[in-house]
Amino acid sequence: MEKDDLTYRVIGCAMKVHNTLGAGFQEVIYQRCLAIEFKNAGINFEREIEQLIYYEGTEVGTRRADFIVEQQLVVELKALVKLEDVHLAQAKNYTVAYNFEKGLLINFGGKSLDYKLIFNPNFQ
Repeated sequence: MEKDDLTYRVIGCAMKVHNTLGAGFQEVIYQRCLAIEFKNAGINFEREIEQLIYYEGTEVGTRRADFIVEQQLVVELKALVKLEDVHLAQAKNYTVAYNFEKGLLINFGGKSLDYKLIFNPNFQ
């Protein structure tokens, strides 16, 4: 697979935040710090953009991903000791609901930064 510069830059920003703060803060703190790093890196983003969710053509609710980056990448943040399958499923659902090719799940809660690249099956 070809290197993805945007994903690489987003992960670099997240690493800087994690290296500075470490683990133990609430998710919203990491979200605010990551927004600062995105600005410093010249990465365009939007925070918590509401997305309509449909079931069989009927609107059933809304969800908000933590970040939409460069109108190309959904970024979902966690601050947990360990990621579980339900968190991967949530990131995948956001990636599909927002109709982006890729999403990124980033967890700040461990000793080391943990991240998972998510692919939308509708693009494969």
